[in-house]
Amino acid sequence: MPYLPAQYRRFQKRYPKLARAYGRFAVQVHEAGPLSERERRLVKLGMAIGVSSQGAVKSHARRALEVGVTAEEVRHAVVLALTTVGFPTMIAASEWLEDVLAAHK
Repeated sequence: MPYLPAQYRRFQKRYPKLARAYGRFAVQVHEAGPLSERERRLVKLGMAIGVSSQGAVKSHARRALEVGVTAEEVRHAVVLALTTVGFPTMIAASEWLEDVLAAHK
């Protein structure tokens, strides 16, 4: 079973029909275009960094690693955020990523 954050599991428990509908919709959105799985995972990671979401950064980093994106490629995606969203956001995302990489080994 894939990792799911506690807050998402609580959402699923409170609103099971809505969670299932959202899950189906998310799959359709994920598969709607021509980007490869690797590209989609890196794009989603970049968006998670941009909104400073610790849970999403960790989730999308973990998923990127699962489809074969290397640790150095994921680190590069994080560093690219420096000139777009700034140092504090990039450095926070870097720390969240290192947590994921440590657990991934």
